[in-house]
Amino acid sequence: MAQTAKEKESNIVLAFDFPFEKPENRKKLFSKAEQLLEAVHPYLCAVKFNHHLVLPLGTFDGVQKLVGKAQNEGLMTIMDCKVNDIGATNQAIAEYYYAAGFDALIANPFIGWEEGLKPIFEVAGRLHRGVILLVYMSHKAAVEGYGQTIVDAETGGKMLQYVSFARKTLKYGADGAVVGATYPEKIREVHEILGEKIPIYSPGIGAQGGTAQAALMAGATYLIVGREITLAENPAEAAKKARDIVRPAKWSSPRRSS
Repeated sequence: MAQTAKEKESNIVLAFDFPFEKPENRKKLFSKAEQLLEAVHPYLCAVKFNHHLVLPLGTFDGVQKLVGKAQNEGLMTIMDCKVNDIGATNQAIAEYYYAAGFDALIANPFIGWEEGLKPIFEVAGRLHRGVILLVYMSHKAAVEGYGQTIVDAETGGKMLQYVSFARKTLKYGADGAVVGATYPEKIREVHEILGEKIPIYSPGIGAQGGTAQAALMAGATYLIVGREITLAENPAEAAKKARDIVRPAKWSSPRRSS
């Protein structure tokens, strides 16, 4: 990811999300997504897909075509599937999304390592793809899960759930950590744990109230921006604005490749 960001001179990841469309309108939705991608790709380093497109368009139909188009424009592609099941299911999820062409996927460390995350990392390693882990989400109720105080299974000591997840991100050798831009203090804490070894991806810019400047100052590497671009009257202008807000006068490579 770092090389792509340097080449594109951008650290903006587009959250490729659209409001619900009736299934019979999926061709219209595909065209809308295709046109938006064509307009905004010069200002991005990556595109993050979610169920907004996978469910109506199909993984190996419209979505695979859009993944290919994004990659043809030099962008990395991330599947935000938040993998959170047993090992055999997780392995199949990883195999399918990587087969569709995705460069990386997002998984939830709540499931643990053995018969949880391990099969995902094994598939990713074999196929030379990436795994990004959720550490602290961007929505208001994130504290109810990621902010809980837990008893560490290995040490028996008490710690915050997201601190445990940040440490596991390092331990498992993940390619990135997701920490909401709406919680810059959490970004700062997680960055203190990860250092320069693993980049932080921060969603929640704009529509959810997060700001690019606060996230970057706290230690984020990549900014995930969705509705501020996808729902804009002029998506290209919005994407350029998001890129230029944080674009350094002389581009330097972000911290670490993912």
